[in-house]
Amino acid sequence: MASGDAEALEGSSGFSSVSESEGESSLLGEDDPEEVFSDLSDEELLDEAELSESGPNPGLGEEAEAEAKLPPDLQKHQSFLERMSDVLLNKLSKAECTSLLHDSVESEFFLIDGDSLMIHHALNNTLCEGQNLHFFYLVEQFLFDIIQKGAKYVIVFFKDAESMWLGSSYYLSLRSALILHLKNNTDVPVYTEFSNCFSFKWQAFVQEHYPYFILINDEAIKFPGNKSMSSYLLKIFIFHTLGNKINVALTSGMHSNIRRLYGYYVNSKVVLTRCRKIHKDMESAHQAIVSFLTRNHTVFFLGDYQNSKSVLKEVQQDVAQLQHLWPDGFDIRSYICVVSCSVALKCYMRERAETPNIQAMEETLTFQEVVDLCRMYCAHVALLIHLPLTKRAQKKINFKWMKPASDFLQLLHLCQHFILKTLDTTQNRRGDMMHLCDLNDTLLLTRVALCSRMTDDTESSFQLGEVIEEEYKKLWKIMSSSISDYDVGKAFPLQTTSKIMVQESENSLAEGPSEVIPEVGLIPVNITLVDEYAGRILKDFPILSSDSSVVTALTENKEFANLVDWYPDRPLSDDYERTRSSAFGEKTNDPWVRKRMLKNYQKLVRFHRFYGSTLEGNITKNIITNVQGVTAVAPKSTNVISGKGKKLPPKKKADIIAEENIRKKKEKEDQKQREQWTLISKSIMKMIQENFDHGIKKLEEFLKKCSGDSVKLIAEMDVLENCFKIWVEHCQITESTKKNNIIAGRVMKRIHNILDKYEKQMDKSQLKQIASYLKELGFNKLAQTIPDIEQKPARSKSSKREDKFVVGVDPVRFQLQFMGAYLLRDERNDPDPRVTHFIPDTWQRELLDAVDNNESAVIVAPTSSGKTYASYYCMEKVLRDSDDGVLVYVAPTKALVNQVVATVYNRFTKTLPDGMVVCGVLTRDYRQDALNCQILITIPQCLEMLMLTAQRQAWVKRLKYVIFDEVHCIGQEVGAEVWEHLLVMIRCPFLALSATISKPEVLANWLQTVKNYWQRTEKTMENPVKVSGKKKQQMKISRDQKSYRVKLVMYGERYNDLEKYMCSSNGSAFEFVSYHPCAALTASHIEKYGFPADLSLSPPESLRLYDTMAETWTSWTRVQELNPEEYKHFKDKIVIKKSDVRKYEAELKEELVKWITSGHRDQAMEVLDKLRPRNVVNASTNMVRQFPLLVEALQKENQLPALFFSFSVSLVERLAKEIFAHITNKEQVKRGPDDAKKRIEVENKLRKLSKRAGKKQPTDPKESNVSDNMVMKETEQEMLHQKLQELRKIPPDCTYAVESAADRKILDIIFQRLQQAKTANQLRFYLERGIGFHHPSLNSKGRQAVEMLFRLGFARVVTATGTLALGINMPCKTVVFLDDSVLLDALQYRQMSGRAGRRGFDVIGNVIFYCVPLPKVQRLLKAGVPLLKGQFPLSVSLVLRLMVLAAKSDDRMDAEAKTLSLLHHPLFCHDDQKKQLALKLYFLFSLQFLLKEGFLDLNGMPQGFAGLVTHLHQHEPANFIFVSFLVKGLFHKICSQPDTSARRGATRFSDEVMEYLLLILANIFGRKYLPSCSTEKGWATFHQSKVFLDDLPEEFAEAVEKYNRNIQDIFGCFFLSASKQADMVEEFHLPLSRISYGDVQIPQGSDTKFIAQVTAPGNHPTTAVSPFACLSGITNLDLFKINDLDSITLRTIEVCASNIPVLNLKKYDQHGRRMPLNAYVLDFYRHGSLKALLNDNMLHLGEAYNVLNDFQLTLASISTSFKEMCDDKNDIVLLAFEQLRDTFFQKFEKIKS
Repeated sequence: MASGDAEALEGSSGFSSVSESEGESSLLGEDDPEEVFSDLSDEELLDEAELSESGPNPGLGEEAEAEAKLPPDLQKHQSFLERMSDVLLNKLSKAECTSLLHDSVESEFFLIDGDSLMIHHALNNTLCEGQNLHFFYLVEQFLFDIIQKGAKYVIVFFKDAESMWLGSSYYLSLRSALILHLKNNTDVPVYTEFSNCFSFKWQAFVQEHYPYFILINDEAIKFPGNKSMSSYLLKIFIFHTLGNKINVALTSGMHSNIRRLYGYYVNSKVVLTRCRKIHKDMESAHQAIVSFLTRNHTVFFLGDYQNSKSVLKEVQQDVAQLQHLWPDGFDIRSYICVVSCSVALKCYMRERAETPNIQAMEETLTFQEVVDLCRMYCAHVALLIHLPLTKRAQKKINFKWMKPASDFLQLLHLCQHFILKTLDTTQNRRGDMMHLCDLNDTLLLTRVALCSRMTDDTESSFQLGEVIEEEYKKLWKIMSSSISDYDVGKAFPLQTTSKIMVQESENSLAEGPSEVIPEVGLIPVNITLVDEYAGRILKDFPILSSDSSVVTALTENKEFANLVDWYPDRPLSDDYERTRSSAFGEKTNDPWVRKRMLKNYQKLVRFHRFYGSTLEGNITKNIITNVQGVTAVAPKSTNVISGKGKKLPPKKKADIIAEENIRKKKEKEDQKQREQWTLISKSIMKMIQENFDHGIKKLEEFLKKCSGDSVKLIAEMDVLENCFKIWVEHCQITESTKKNNIIAGRVMKRIHNILDKYEKQMDKSQLKQIASYLKELGFNKLAQTIPDIEQKPARSKSSKREDKFVVGVDPVRFQLQFMGAYLLRDERNDPDPRVTHFIPDTWQRELLDAVDNNESAVIVAPTSSGKTYASYYCMEKVLRDSDDGVLVYVAPTKALVNQVVATVYNRFTKTLPDGMVVCGVLTRDYRQDALNCQILITIPQCLEMLMLTAQRQAWVKRLKYVIFDEVHCIGQEVGAEVWEHLLVMIRCPFLALSATISKPEVLANWLQTVKNYWQRTEKTMENPVKVSGKKKQQMKISRDQKSYRVKLVMYGERYNDLEKYMCSSNGSAFEFVSYHPCAALTASHIEKYGFPADLSLSPPESLRLYDTMAETWTSWTRVQELNPEEYKHFKDKIVIKKSDVRKYEAELKEELVKWITSGHRDQAMEVLDKLRPRNVVNASTNMVRQFPLLVEALQKENQLPALFFSFSVSLVERLAKEIFAHITNKEQVKRGPDDAKKRIEVENKLRKLSKRAGKKQPTDPKESNVSDNMVMKETEQEMLHQKLQELRKIPPDCTYAVESAADRKILDIIFQRLQQAKTANQLRFYLERGIGFHHPSLNSKGRQAVEMLFRLGFARVVTATGTLALGINMPCKTVVFLDDSVLLDALQYRQMSGRAGRRGFDVIGNVIFYCVPLPKVQRLLKAGVPLLKGQFPLSVSLVLRLMVLAAKSDDRMDAEAKTLSLLHHPLFCHDDQKKQLALKLYFLFSLQFLLKEGFLDLNGMPQGFAGLVTHLHQHEPANFIFVSFLVKGLFHKICSQPDTSARRGATRFSDEVMEYLLLILANIFGRKYLPSCSTEKGWATFHQSKVFLDDLPEEFAEAVEKYNRNIQDIFGCFFLSASKQADMVEEFHLPLSRISYGDVQIPQGSDTKFIAQVTAPGNHPTTAVSPFACLSGITNLDLFKINDLDSITLRTIEVCASNIPVLNLKKYDQHGRRMPLNAYVLDFYRHGSLKALLNDNMLHLGEAYNVLNDFQLTLASISTSFKEMCDDKNDIVLLAFEQLRDTFFQKFEKIKS
């Protein structure tokens, strides 16, 4: 627990969200990491005496008097509970709404608190209390839905939590039924053995499984008499969970869409209760609350504890008795009915008999009245067994059970609770437990009671039909026999007394006749696009006639009375024109301005090339010349080979002479290179002895320059000899048991290289030399495999001396264990003429072939494997082909955009026509040469904007290729649908690149379907060849012939293996414990999923797996076969390759799977267990303080450079600050106190000398003395400079910077550019020491400086957030995961860990987990990467944009083809006809809305404010609502009184008007909800912000409500229509348990008058809503009224309420608590302080910047649109929005970093 928390609990007068002292350190908007990770000090521990003496919290208000009546044992805990609640509220109020589920298979496991689950659904506003089956449907729907979204969870019911429900016996029995149902009828793991969260079993369970989070409710259901104590139980659970480093997600405020579940997530770092006293206080308070609730409600129900025991005894007796009465088993509904009625009747009558007060007895039911109630209940059970759900659907009535009857029903439910608990513990139960979910139907029981009273007292009046009556009589007979002491009489009539059991309220909620369901009728349209897309289903809909009032209202000219000078139909500029342009493209006649623009442009180009050079170096820069004509494209190698088997013609004399000259030239070149090797060989040998890696790097640089293999062989043999000498020297000075076999491994690496590359060129002496080395190492068998040499010892030595240099390990094991990282890969040796600076692999050549053939390709390959090279080859092809073709590179982030731009500038230059450039950029807030370039680098949203803008279609037709980098973003939470739109709309070929896609063949198949559509479509479009007499055009068409093939290229091999380690820390010592990948697996996981496809083993890990298997199962039959020395692919091989090890790894994995499936599961489990690391200690509480020591430990292990990942922006910066402070403090200690004084003295002397030197120099020769003096001073100045440099020189162990890594000029350029950044001064100091941090909130100059310095090797320690992992080229040696986070999933893990292992620098990459729990590491390693699933693809705004595109494009056929492609091919409904039909319906009803609101006419042409709506499309439904405000003149009313007294007569508006406007805009465009608990008083004090946004003014609120009604009417009709496409068989199944209620048919002969009365239908049908929801009175009418549509709609339609553009003005959680809107926009406008937003408004730094930036862009878009639509430049609304835009932008610019 943080220190602030402890202070609050100790009794401070108030609790502030961020104290004054925390303001500076909390600037980044998160809890101070020092506070987050530190243990509590002794002063912070809570004293139990202080808590008990503390007075009551003044914030209790109305409950203060009630709480004062608490029993004494609970009162002493009251103060502690209140303080704890305040601390917890502070943390919960800052909870972040985020996606709780991710797509990764088995990636995360979380817990659901069963009682919180029950609370959440019991309070559903569509549920009537007592409707068990509807409740169970809601629970199962939720659980099933999250399983479909990829969730893996278990449910936990604590025993003590039962006390929360003792206030209602109905809910108590419902809880017991839920537990039994989940256990017996579903596969969901349910745990009920834990007493509470303090039990040792629970602690052990949590530590073993380490859940992702626990889903908990923060508020309990309030029952009379519990005095809010139930909620304290939940808060203690939350507090305890957070304190045990388990994250919490709140059920309050949860919402979902078709792919995600969102909720408020609280990181466990915010509360750390590691204090024993607090733990004890919480446990003591918990016990007191449970005791209070148990005593209080037991007395309430049963009088005393003895009665409770007697009820339980009666239940047990009846249960035992009924086992004999139902020998063949029973239906659980009948069983519970009989036993509960029997026990309740006996207990009630016994309690009544013991009542001494006659008056009290008169207020109870008589015996006959109790019997009547039992009859009704039994009849109701018989009915619910045999009636179908449609007949049980009840009208909504407001009923009230009369007091004595309701008391008996409470007792009845209490008996049910005891029965269910007894059944849970009974071993041999013979009953059918299937229908536990349908024990009660209170509405049906109520109808039975009402109808029983209205019926005559004759048996014939109660006819139930033969089957139902037989069921009822059977129940009554068994119940009668179980209570032989009482005469209960006959089964009929149901009610023999005149007692009124149920009284219908006068204020009935029955549906009134005025409420009518709107008729489904479509407005007729004349739109070709609509007919083509949805023409077939249109035939099934009624079409309104042309004289219908709805249609005629559309044709009337709509004039906007308040907008006289406004022209909404006027075409608006598109988003491209509104994007801020670089100054370079502006036209001007001023030569000085042009000169300055050119200079700035050249400066930018220079920087891009410089930045690009840090990515690839200057060597890769290609000069692309402008080639005119088609012939230039033909490859030169076309006629090289004339065909196989053909006899070559005799060589001419000239050819022979030429060949001879080439041979002589080659010999001369070889001789020159031999001489060069002779000169440099000694220095290289010396380097190898001093620093092996550095020396080998120099060798490789020389070998690259050599053209002949003979010189290369000589150099390699010399180096081999030198390496062996190093081994010999090492062996001579080292004991045999302490030999470092890695040195011998280097010898074998050189042997591998020589034999692999030069074996054919080697002579016998060289082969003999290699054989001798192998023998010296002890590899005699390998030496004998070398051909053509005599097998003799190299030297004559004694056997003792021969053993001196032996490695002592068998050769294969030696290669696997000590050479794993050096093993040769299967690389091709034949160069490809298309690639100059490396030899591409086969899969890379496939990519190049695809580009050459104009094919599309999906490319899945690991990070750093070389897949992006195809992108640049594709760029070069487009540049070579023509001057007008365009390639678009789509990157997911602006950081990646900048990187690709730099690479393009560094690679390509080209002479182009005036006005054209090679590379352009387009993002949301910046553009440069976007439409006049050949290579456009952009983000998905911007390319979509161009694709959907009619006036940009000419540019779109110039597209030749589109490259989608990180295409797995199609599965992300935000913006995924944009990627889909682009992939289906582009007609040109594409490349889709990713390192992390699961089942990429699914993606490729979908994209092939799209390409097939385009192939068919383009055949039907006009054929350019038919244009008469244009041979030139015909030739061009044949050349540009398209390919519609989508090629799938997969490559799964990383160049460098990744080895994983757990960082175990104990104080200041660190140990890096190897983590074998198989340790993450379990036998169950392997059996169910197999080995993850990307879980690869390094050679040492494969060897360790074999050894463990052989050790575990001594009688293993294949132990010898898979022994490395005997394995078929290893045996007698000098050169074992990586591919051989992969085969070995695959066989070991396959063998382990066989163990599991063939009866040796225990042995397999033992193997996996032995591989797991032991005794790993994570001291996460001291992580910040220990971080510098961790970095030092990595440096000692030679594991730098390293990237340290965390998802907290503040932590990333704090860690960089911590390590900088650590090394500067170390430097101060080393330098001593006098160094600073000496440095200051020297600096002062230099300053004085510089001043003197600046005076006028002597010109007279007579002043030679003065000149001599000047020379002396210059000499002195140089000496002082040298001394100052020595004083300033940083000790090597006090910096992580490598000065030699980059030229000083380059470093100066980077640091000088960094000085221009506003907030990067501190970062510069860090970077000068080789330390950096990187996160999205850092300005671009700061990020680029960190990236460049890290790539250059100057900076070696960088802390970063996950944004660095998305495509940014920053390879390193080691990746460290610093902590756990909700964002750290399998996808992020793969992206981040992929940075480790620099190809060409590191032979292996290292991944280290620090402060990440072992269970989380296991899940990260074994989880599969996400399956790409489509989002719901349509919105009303998108439909409008598509209609505008089709209507306004010059090429209507092309535009309609793009639109139809988007509509026909969503990934969401790929190969699913029902989903496609639902989408078509959604499209049609969206169109109806657009027609009715006047955005389209009947011909599909846009009108009215369609342009403004499309500009604000990302803010649906705010865009439609905003237009309605404008049309109604509401903005003109606000701005009607401007301040005209401003200077120069300019119209200005007061701050009051501006804030009023902002209040309105924030309510629709800036909606960000806070948790409902944040409004509870007493937990925080806000310093600068208001925090909670006020409601919309009344007129505006009315406009929103009108809009909502229109939307609900239209989309209510949509759900009515879509219901015809639902799978009604599936709808009658409970989603999770698969129990069907669709097979129940009403028995024949049940059409009696009584049955008709009981099942009387409501006024509205129920065909379009869930049959389970109908049980609570839900009808089709509710589709037009209820906001929570997901709980009532037919789930097989698969359309969520989130897809309906309704804007709810007020949002409430399940408890009815208001969820306030965050007033961050208005607050920022008032104080302009980012710090206040972070502290008061509970935003994080990156989040605050993004939401403010989005809002200011929205303001700018509105203002620009107004300016273009309004001719009156003095219009008050126009001026007001311009003023608001300018003011807000100015404030925003001040906080930009």
